[in-house]
Amino acid sequence: MEKLMQYIWQHRLWQPLDMTTCAGTRVRIIDPGKLNTGSGPDFFNAKIMIGDQMWAGDVEIHVRASDWHRHNHHTDPAYDSVILHVVAKDDMPIKRSDGNIVPQMKMDCSPNFRARYDSLVNLADRDLPCRREISVMEPLHLHSWIDSLAYERLYQKSERIKRYLDHFSGDWESTCYIALARALGFGINSEPFERLAMSLPLKFIGKHSDSQLSIEALLFGQAGFLDNIDGNDTYTSLLKQEYDFLANKFTLVKPASLGWKTARMRPPNFPHRRIAFLAAILFGGFKMMSKILDTRSVDDLPRLFNVEFTGYWATHYTFGERSEKPAAAALSRSSISVLAINVVVPLMHAYSLSVDNRELTALAVNLLQELKPESNTIISLFNAGGIQCPDAWTSQALIQLRREYCETKKCLYCRIGHRMLSKCAK
Repeated sequence: MEKLMQYIWQHRLWQPLDMTTCAGTRVRIIDPGKLNTGSGPDFFNAKIMIGDQMWAGDVEIHVRASDWHRHNHHTDPAYDSVILHVVAKDDMPIKRSDGNIVPQMKMDCSPNFRARYDSLVNLADRDLPCRREISVMEPLHLHSWIDSLAYERLYQKSERIKRYLDHFSGDWESTCYIALARALGFGINSEPFERLAMSLPLKFIGKHSDSQLSIEALLFGQAGFLDNIDGNDTYTSLLKQEYDFLANKFTLVKPASLGWKTARMRPPNFPHRRIAFLAAILFGGFKMMSKILDTRSVDDLPRLFNVEFTGYWATHYTFGERSEKPAAAALSRSSISVLAINVVVPLMHAYSLSVDNRELTALAVNLLQELKPESNTIISLFNAGGIQCPDAWTSQALIQLRREYCETKKCLYCRIGHRMLSKCAK
């Protein structure tokens, strides 16, 4: 409730024009101030006319006036700068630490506002309750919000990459290795893949980059997939022997409980196949970051992930029984597009920021705008709601909107939600 009151105050959505303090003195809001997300009063540097006097200072908002005492503001000098206490329920007068009474005002809003807010946030994580607003929203406003969301997601991914880079002391190839591994989880197995890669430094793999068997043994062994297989064929027996030797050589510590998921997953998407793909990329030396920085158009992207399985993984989806028909290519076109979106573009963008290369920054954005959109339940939901998705730039924006606003019920911070609520606030 207090967050909702802050929202109403911040966006000037209060109802009456003739506002007064609880003592009957007229109040006119010149500037509601700046929302404070840290400690101290809720809004800084407000300008308010109380009677005939202009006040400049801070504003504190509570559901009940008595919350001032519950939060111990009456003993905290930081709240002596409060010039107006805004409440929903005026259950007592309040004072500063020096004993002076703080002007207090009840804030009312439309009776429909709270009901509309509740109906919006209570469904936001399960449905799209704003679809009607989307259908009548001006294209300029909608496209502006989509652009902001796409940039927000891109910078969020770049921040993750920066954390990898800091961990590896500026080593971009190791950073790229972790980013690629995580992306190969395709959401459902992203965390296990990241932990697997973190447990197996690229420098160890590099010492055996001329042996695909060694790389596969390291990856499958660290992933825990060699623990419970019988090794009743030549390939799996060799993997187990090689892993035991290399794990001892490098003193590897196997991650505990990676939690691989395969339920309701098509066999070509099993983590075993993704690990075999990663091993194929690592074979011969890993120079993915260098290749990414040489990329100049979407036509260059397939070559980065062009892997054809041979040998065991050309006929198997997992360890054990041979598939009745040969397995498909290592990755489908749609999977390659997803890797471009989640690996190539974020790495290029993060690198461009680190070296202040605006041309490369623009190229990263252009690639997203040229790539085809993802196809998933989130995109389908927004398509049904009236938002068309012509490219990956838009699909990334919609995923950001769903994950960071709808599913977390942050409708107050969404421009679509704000437009809906502002209409019924007055």
